[in-house]
Amino acid sequence: MPDALTILALESTCDDTAAAVISDREREERIRSSVVFSQTEMHALYGGVVPEIAARAHAERIDDVVSAALANAELPMSEINGVAVSAGPGLIGGVLAGVMCAKGIAAGSGLPLIGVNHLAGHALTPRLTDDLPYPYLMLLISGGHCLFVIVRGPDDFIRLGGTIDDAPGEAFDKTARVLGLTQPGGPAVEAAALSGDEHRFEFPRPLMDRKDCNMSFSGLKTALIRAHEGLVASKGGLTEADRSDLAAGFQAAVRDVLVEKSRRAIIEYLETAPRERSFAVAGGVAANATIRAALEFASGDMGVRFIAPPLALCTDNAAMIGWAGIELFRMGRRDGMDLAARPRWPLDMSQAPMLGSGRKGAKA
Repeated sequence: MPDALTILALESTCDDTAAAVISDREREERIRSSVVFSQTEMHALYGGVVPEIAARAHAERIDDVVSAALANAELPMSEINGVAVSAGPGLIGGVLAGVMCAKGIAAGSGLPLIGVNHLAGHALTPRLTDDLPYPYLMLLISGGHCLFVIVRGPDDFIRLGGTIDDAPGEAFDKTARVLGLTQPGGPAVEAAALSGDEHRFEFPRPLMDRKDCNMSFSGLKTALIRAHEGLVASKGGLTEADRSDLAAGFQAAVRDVLVEKSRRAIIEYLETAPRERSFAVAGGVAANATIRAALEFASGDMGVRFIAPPLALCTDNAAMIGWAGIELFRMGRRDGMDLAARPRWPLDMSQAPMLGSGRKGAKA
């Protein structure tokens, strides 16, 4: 095996078609290229991701995205050591597009194929950006998933808890639709909340009475809908101040739940006596500045190092898949042409999957 590996990676599990070329060299030289084609405008009129449109767009764009990643890296295929691809969990049409493309590249070039769990890609991102040593605690908060895991290796995860229904990203998207904001909902709600009063509405903080690390956001979403309906019924519509206050109150409730459950997860993690005390976050919701700052404060308050990847690596991308592929490759992982696209793929296979399937994929 060469001293430095270089991997071509593909990601297509939801609504971003991505490819990257990643090497395990010095940290500043690892991301040789990273290309992401966003489908946001395609889905904007529908208020959320439409699986059929997403699958077709992936199939149409993935060849071009791969070509662009190779061109930007200025590397020929002869210098690539393997092909990594997100094989799930996710929207099955998009996952299939990526897996079939990766199989074609691997078959045509004779390169090894590595199937990567999309969630593992997020979970290993701090290894790519910060060389974070195992084991560390990870909070993965995205459009379709929300869970706490202790990361002990590239395929070794212990789930401490997660959402039993909606993921925070789903709740943000729904809130944006109710308030008449643009999609994706996370950035739109965050922007509206900047001028809002988070104390005006008394939204619930679900499951805070439970001492475990599980979360629920469905009831919070319903409470916001009812508050919105009450305002519309009494006033005939929403003012900009109403909209901002609703957004701020909702965001504050999500923040409070995530912070309290993170504190509980950190306590459980520290009981394992890790060599270095580290808490990392990843996923699209980790890009929310208010939530990110609150999690960083809580981590510091408990004497634990806080790691958050750059914003571009929080949302879906192929760089994280490439790094996970490298770590798995060095462990000896290889997949054949029978690699399956998986709509569900829990990180911790020793536990039953979390309840609820979610709009954007299975809970892990």
